[in-house]
Amino acid sequence: MEYLHKYAEELESLLAKVAKDQKLLHEFLFDLLTPEEYKDIAIRWQIVKQIKQDIPFRDIAKNLKVATATVSRGSRELMSKKGGFNLVYEKFYQK
Repeated sequence: MEYLHKYAEELESLLAKVAKDQKLLHEFLFDLLTPEEYKDIAIRWQIVKQIKQDIPFRDIAKNLKVATATVSRGSRELMSKKGGFNLVYEKFYQK
């Protein structure tokens, strides 16, 4: 994948190192993101997990208090079987 910004690769490398310490990761993300961005990212991952569990979009929207359009956007990312959402879900949640 091509980087859309010249600093993205450095950030990803740093996140990989920071992720080894969950408390440090939390502190870093809390400082890096606004509270709304932090919440949105967490909800986006919950959308992905619920879609992967075949929960209907309307139920996901109700469960997470988001619009069905938000759930639809998350589902589009899952269409790429080699995309990051699918790869992470399969590695850490697939049994």
